[in-house]
Amino acid sequence: MEAVDNPTRTEQLATSIAEGILNGRFKPGAKLDEVSLAQHYNVSRTPVREALRQLAMSGLIDMRPRKGAVVAKVTSDQLEGMFVAMAEMEATCARLAAMSMTPIERRRLQARHEAMSELVRSNDVVAYSEANNAFHSAIYAGAHNPPLEDFTIGLRRRLGPFRRAQFQVEGRLSRSSEEHAAVVRAIVAGDAAGAHATMLHHVSLVEDAFEAFNASSTAHR
Repeated sequence: MEAVDNPTRTEQLATSIAEGILNGRFKPGAKLDEVSLAQHYNVSRTPVREALRQLAMSGLIDMRPRKGAVVAKVTSDQLEGMFVAMAEMEATCARLAAMSMTPIERRRLQARHEAMSELVRSNDVVAYSEANNAFHSAIYAGAHNPPLEDFTIGLRRRLGPFRRAQFQVEGRLSRSSEEHAAVVRAIVAGDAAGAHATMLHHVSLVEDAFEAFNASSTAHR
């Protein structure tokens, strides 16, 4: 299971570099030099190298022979395809979780959701994003289908930078929490069809929120 509650230094670094790409600080086609990045973030080259590998999985950068890491241009069609796949996989996880979660897993999921409400009130975007990973991962695990869990985690990692960016949109934390509440109610009630529908709707709104973030960022560049 991915260490979602305690992100590593590499994951934090990957997040920072991804934010720089998404907000336009690192332009498409720009070379990401390991030495310069290590100096900028005051770390060794090892976590930089690992962070770049993570970002290559998301499609944000290309790893080119003899040229190293270069900022990629992710097309809207590529991104839409990944979000559609993500929505279908997460909805399936939610449906199976509603059928398969144990009583204690359902209580823990509900407790995770309730704990995130305080992060919404304090508008703690970073902590909410980390808790959001843990919330969704609990649903993947609750499906009790290891292959599906692995596939979903892998795709989520690819979409990670884009999903984190959505929380920069004003009011997104509270709306995300409301969407989670609908998913939790369905799973706790054992409503498989409802869990599938609410999760599918939630991820579609995540995509909409990222598009709003991207449009705003582009307008201010």
